[in-house]
Amino acid sequence: MRQLTFLLLAAALVVMPSTLAFAWGDNGHIAVNHAAAANIPSSMPGFLKAADSHITFLGPEPDRWRSNLEKPLNDAQAPDHFIDLEYVDWMKTLPADRYRFIAAVYEYRAKHPEANLPQPERIGFQPYITIEVFDRLKVAFREYRHAKAEGRSTADAEADAIFYAGWLGHYVGDGSNPMHTSIQYNGWTGPNPKGYSTAHDVHSKMETHFVNANPEVTKIDGLLVAPRHLAHPFEDYLGYLRASQGEIEHAYQLERDCGFEGHGTPESRDFIRQRLAAGAQMLLDMWYTAWVDSAEDPEAWHGEKREPRQCVTPKATAGGQR
Repeated sequence: MRQLTFLLLAAALVVMPSTLAFAWGDNGHIAVNHAAAANIPSSMPGFLKAADSHITFLGPEPDRWRSNLEKPLNDAQAPDHFIDLEYVDWMKTLPADRYRFIAAVYEYRAKHPEANLPQPERIGFQPYITIEVFDRLKVAFREYRHAKAEGRSTADAEADAIFYAGWLGHYVGDGSNPMHTSIQYNGWTGPNPKGYSTAHDVHSKMETHFVNANPEVTKIDGLLVAPRHLAHPFEDYLGYLRASQGEIEHAYQLERDCGFEGHGTPESRDFIRQRLAAGAQMLLDMWYTAWVDSAEDPEAWHGEKREPRQCVTPKATAGGQR
């Protein structure tokens, strides 16, 4: 029975769509979260820096949800790990709302059937899950501020903020990997005059096997600088994703030149180090922005204004029937 179970799981992995490939593997995601936590400034609440080990643990968390043993969860969140930006080049700007994005894609598909544009979930929702978790973190920070100001326990708000900060790190880390921003996510497709690999092992070779074989590329704490406040978090994050997409051909050039075999080359090791550092820096910037922006309270909700309704007591019918 155990052997049969193993064979069935192995078969499932073979047929699993390549869009479900994990980003960076555990070691890369751990490095991104750890480096960001190591650089939290003193102007942010101390509980976050003190939670370094748990935030680091949470780096790979959403990849732990990617199993057919929890298929509904796996299917629901798989598109959150990537966005193939080439498919949305026709959009001048991406809407900041996930559902407006979905509606816009379906509208374009209806008007341009010749474009063969994939369904939204095949394009990916990467920037949307990122901004949604960012907003959750901001709310948790706000609750922490309120609890502290009112002399209440901050423990619950701290627990929420730590989880959201770690969870956010996974998606920001995904975004630093060029193969999570492009249709060229696992083997070159389309015209290929430069002879890039079309094999479906490029993704895991670069982000997992190479990183695991060269742990020095995850030593990125010293590459970060003081965090900056993002004036427009969603637009700034899209710029980050497009910069990552701009590195896709560089990644394939390195792979073609055996840069991800064994210990690779100085250039390939530096490439991975810089990509991981870019993810950690953006994560730190988003944590800092969420903290600064949490000082602003939303406008209080006073309920809907409505006219009082005159209620008429129904007359009793014979026999008490209705």
